[in-house]
Amino acid sequence: MSESSLVNNRGISPGDCTCKGENGEKDNILSRKQMTEPEPGGLVPPGGKTFIVVICDGKNPGRCKELLLLCFSDFLIGRYLEVNVISGEESLIAAREPFSWKKLKSSQALTSAKTTVVVTAQKRNSRRQLPSFLPQYPIPDRLRKCVEQKIDILTFQPLLAELLNMSNYKEKFSTLLWLEEIYAEMELKEYNMSGIILRRNGDLLVLEVPGLAEGRPSLYAGDKLILKTQEYNGHAIEYIIYVTEIHEEDVTLKINPEFEQAYNFEPMDVEFTYNRTTSRRCHFALEHIIHLGVKVLFPEEIILQSPQVTGNWNHAQDTKSSGQSTSKKNRKTMTDQAEHGTEERRVGDKDLPVLAPFTAEMSDWVDEIQTPKARKMEFFNPVLNENQKLAVKRILSGDCRPLPYILFGPPGTGKTVTIIEAVLQVHFALPDSRILVCAPSNSAADLVCLRLHESKVLRPATMVRVNATCRFEEIVIDAVKPYCRDGEDIWKASRFRIIITTCSSSGLFYQIGVRVGHFTHVFVDEAGQASEPECLIPLGLMSDISGQIVLAGDPMQLGPVIKSRLAMAYGLNVSFLERLMSRPAYQRDENAFGACGAHNPLLVTKLVKNYRSHEALLMLPSRLFYHRELEVCADPTVVTSLLGWEKLPKKGFPLIFHGVRGSEAREGKSPSWFNPAEAVQVLRYCCLLAHSISSQVSASDIGVITPYRKQVEKIRILLRNVDLMDIKVGSVEEFQGQEYLVIIISTDPCFGALLEYSITNGVYMGCDLPPALQSLQNCGEGVADPSYPVVPESTGPEKHQEPS
Repeated sequence: MSESSLVNNRGISPGDCTCKGENGEKDNILSRKQMTEPEPGGLVPPGGKTFIVVICDGKNPGRCKELLLLCFSDFLIGRYLEVNVISGEESLIAAREPFSWKKLKSSQALTSAKTTVVVTAQKRNSRRQLPSFLPQYPIPDRLRKCVEQKIDILTFQPLLAELLNMSNYKEKFSTLLWLEEIYAEMELKEYNMSGIILRRNGDLLVLEVPGLAEGRPSLYAGDKLILKTQEYNGHAIEYIIYVTEIHEEDVTLKINPEFEQAYNFEPMDVEFTYNRTTSRRCHFALEHIIHLGVKVLFPEEIILQSPQVTGNWNHAQDTKSSGQSTSKKNRKTMTDQAEHGTEERRVGDKDLPVLAPFTAEMSDWVDEIQTPKARKMEFFNPVLNENQKLAVKRILSGDCRPLPYILFGPPGTGKTVTIIEAVLQVHFALPDSRILVCAPSNSAADLVCLRLHESKVLRPATMVRVNATCRFEEIVIDAVKPYCRDGEDIWKASRFRIIITTCSSSGLFYQIGVRVGHFTHVFVDEAGQASEPECLIPLGLMSDISGQIVLAGDPMQLGPVIKSRLAMAYGLNVSFLERLMSRPAYQRDENAFGACGAHNPLLVTKLVKNYRSHEALLMLPSRLFYHRELEVCADPTVVTSLLGWEKLPKKGFPLIFHGVRGSEAREGKSPSWFNPAEAVQVLRYCCLLAHSISSQVSASDIGVITPYRKQVEKIRILLRNVDLMDIKVGSVEEFQGQEYLVIIISTDPCFGALLEYSITNGVYMGCDLPPALQSLQNCGEGVADPSYPVVPESTGPEKHQEPS
């Protein structure tokens, strides 16, 4: 018995596509073998053959596996037929070469009798060195042995099994940091290379590192590498070298000058080393944060302090803005003011005043600054809603300091714009204030700087954006560049009254002797994405008596990225924000605080007015994560603009869940995954939107998000082929601070609750659903039942972990 799997040469979905490259040919999936058909009722003799033709009508790209049953008089024969529907566009992004990354030989430990170590004289070119007062905090050998030999970690540190408290705080977090470091070091060893030939670029040597663009390994300017010569007569030379520049997968190296001149393309071994700077800053912060005590780390008792600022707010301003809030014009203004409302990509130099570094001679710009009158209690942003205003007033008053104040901001509720208002109010109302604003990522810190710049109320030389020395200037948006100083200018930067940086880079201030009490106010934006030790780095610079801490974020969104499973198991993946909100003083209590958003208003403000999304998109997350409290406040002219698009499965419901059973692939030396069928489906939706007759969407209003770097590359290739290069494609981080009319998400894991929501609302399309969900599709009448549980099943391939 033989069976044939018949494969088509293209599948068109959804609908007809007007893109270049679509030839409109009808699917033809016939691949026939010559055969002789037996007569009806005829017999197949022993040893005889008959052939079966399976004709497939390909409607959706991707793969499927079906069971073919052959029924005989007293037995059955079953065979699985696998069919792969491939479109013409997939040939553009097919794997160019077989995946061979794992075939790279690991650098073998040199067994030579003698090794000479040569240290590069200068770590960086033309850069003054910062003093380093950070101790090394070496990883204990016993702990390393436990991890490498898989010995119970509690034999080294039994405190890990205890609940976190003041007495075990430092020891427990120190151990968790070391566990994460050990994992990072072990992971880096997988990328060591042997027999590598360096390239010359002028007088410099360049190392090609496959997978670098995917963050595998993760390298930054200033990182240390070890370069080893091949063993010769029992002797080898080991060079300590430093990364000076990174461009895609090319790494420019700073090496011993004699070696640079003498190198004649001999094969070398390369070992990567883990940069411990952030970890050492976390350890240092753990030592110095103890002065804040239980009041900050384990707050329970609320002791009211005298207000930092007294005065009456302009209620006429409140009434005026409240009265306008229902108008279309003001609703649009509020949308623009909401968190992430202004797109970085639309900010141009010609629209923004340029701030010359460290000067005050800017009379032209100062004339435009809308400086408030002294002590006049008015809001800089007149369209803040009531919860936002209450949060600003609480922060400015500081009634419970030094207990951290939490601004709980679900997506699209104006969290960042509230932080901006609070920073401005503190700056002008408290002339002696020194404000440190931090975020876990550079993109989030840049967004804060951009928003403060756009406020046009800060005088020159008031604000500075401190970058790590290793950050490349070309990736900083133009509006932020004039404010930027790197680590070498940290002395000058420390004199500014408003300092913006990442949590890790705030540790630079420890290195110049800045200590406890230097900052009066510390704001941490996106605090839910920082590990607790990372969040402590800026907090350790604040006064324990009069200091004010503000944590802004959302514990329901993505938390800290922790790679060590051991460190995760014992709590390193829980942010300081999330841990505080689980404590009684910060917990939700509808009985006690039902009239105040269910949280103690002295400690927590929850923002619930969403200025970003249509009701259909907001309903599910509001139910799953936010107690159905999110309110739709988006500009209706924006969020309803595509409700009539002809390709929506359900008119008036701006959501499509398109299932694709594609196959994942990798190519060449890149460890990143991509899914050709899924990429083509993204292309088709982009084409349909850009060329729609009824609801045409500009390419610059479409964003494509995917977690896989190789998928980003493949989708860009497809879009370039149809002249849609203005569509932005990137990871979630690359969309920080930006909004788009249409977002297309290309991802392999299937979100159970979202899938159910889409099925019951009649907006699922694409490949067949798993049997467990088909009943939902058959009985769904377009109304989502909020009682449906989360379904963990997936219609896509197995999930692969990859840095985004």
